[in-house]
Amino acid sequence: MAVLIVVDHPKQWPLSVPNAEVVTASDYLTDRRFVEMRRAKVFNLCRSYGYQTVGYYVSLLAEARGHKPLPSVTTIQDMKESSLLRICSENLEQVLQKNLAPIKGDHFQLSIYFGRNLVRRYDSLCQSLFDHFPAPFLRAEFARSDDEWRLRSLRPIAFDEIPDSHEDFVIEQAQRFFERPRRTGPKRPAYDLAILLDPEETDAPSDEAAIKRFMRAAEKLGMAAWTVDKYDFGRIAEFDALFIRATTAVNHHTYRFSRRAEAEGLVVIDDPESIVRCTNKVYLAEVFEKNAVPAPRTMIVHDDNIEEVAETLGLPLVLKRPDSSFSAGVVKASDMDEYSRQVRAFLDKSELVVAQEYMRSAFDWRVGVLDGKPLYACKYHMARGHWQIQKAVSDKGRRYGRVETMGVDEAPLGAIELGVQAANLIGRGLYGVDIKEVDGRFYVIEVNDNPSIDAGYEDTVLKDVLYEAVMGTFYERLERGRRQTGKP
Repeated sequence: MAVLIVVDHPKQWPLSVPNAEVVTASDYLTDRRFVEMRRAKVFNLCRSYGYQTVGYYVSLLAEARGHKPLPSVTTIQDMKESSLLRICSENLEQVLQKNLAPIKGDHFQLSIYFGRNLVRRYDSLCQSLFDHFPAPFLRAEFARSDDEWRLRSLRPIAFDEIPDSHEDFVIEQAQRFFERPRRTGPKRPAYDLAILLDPEETDAPSDEAAIKRFMRAAEKLGMAAWTVDKYDFGRIAEFDALFIRATTAVNHHTYRFSRRAEAEGLVVIDDPESIVRCTNKVYLAEVFEKNAVPAPRTMIVHDDNIEEVAETLGLPLVLKRPDSSFSAGVVKASDMDEYSRQVRAFLDKSELVVAQEYMRSAFDWRVGVLDGKPLYACKYHMARGHWQIQKAVSDKGRRYGRVETMGVDEAPLGAIELGVQAANLIGRGLYGVDIKEVDGRFYVIEVNDNPSIDAGYEDTVLKDVLYEAVMGTFYERLERGRRQTGKP
């Protein structure tokens, strides 16, 4: 993807950026070369973004041409909406108050250069504002009232508005922002795909080796794959697609990334709807019942039916927090005392809790489903001496059961068909459907929107074909979108 730095006059931009072209706004708007350019990242550094100004039209026509402008027209408009500024300031309440607490006066101005400020203690506030309103240079105005700081205004600024004393820092931040490894070779990648990771996560959905194989598969198809983390929220619109390989939750940056990417027109797996549906077991219980999907007998527990649940499902039974993942927040209650204690602890944190009848088995089936079709099948054996596939071991981390992978055609047809049926009730993304087999019958436990794919486990049978299938789905959707919009 070409990188264009658009300015009113080239002299206004003193920095030479490798693999980037500095062009005038008038050339970008009128030169047929840019009109016909298939794909480009456009960093709009014009003096003004006001309605119908040259800067406004640079971002507007960039979007019309299928380019990726920063700032986008949406960002330009959002900064004019006082209501959005109030919402933004409310969401940033904690970081705002913490960052500005030491200031003695009642008014404060903050310059934000690619998400940074000269004073490092303001970096978290700058990054948060840049994430909400991605624009190269911003100036924020704050005012204190009743001992609380509020964001009063936020506007983009031109390079010539930056104080001379800030210029060295601005150039340094621009270099940091633009710096990214470049693909070598004569052929430019067709699309850029971001893979969202969480370096601090213990149970990541994919290990480092699997991520490298996803990236190789993307390159094989002509896509450039990049790894990003939660600090790259503000630049997600630069990409064409987003693949989330961090454990998802609705009240989490993964969901915000997914929402932002979808709004920007990226192809996204996991999409926001899948995250909402799969990460809440109350929703899954309802949708399984409504669609007659075979599942363990399930009840939704609340303050008024605690005793009724235990009488109906019997003991032992399994209790699940609605937003639990990776076996965390899932407990087995073997007797009434344990049930009463555990259910009360769960209800203290959630209005509703899921209870299921306990089904004993030596393993769980996992059916991987991609875009409505079965992809792989595994047996996840229970951890030794435990009723789940993983067991927390004090000061020793976790103990896992054995993983046995097989071809889709080798797994029981009933399990495969049930996995596809359950996954298709959620969407057309990438899912891992957990299934119990009891006396030859199959029951869906849950659908996971972010299934584990680790090197040497889920890929044992398909090997590189598994990674190529996932990346191929991204490529096919991107090509379909290009054809539908009629963009070259």
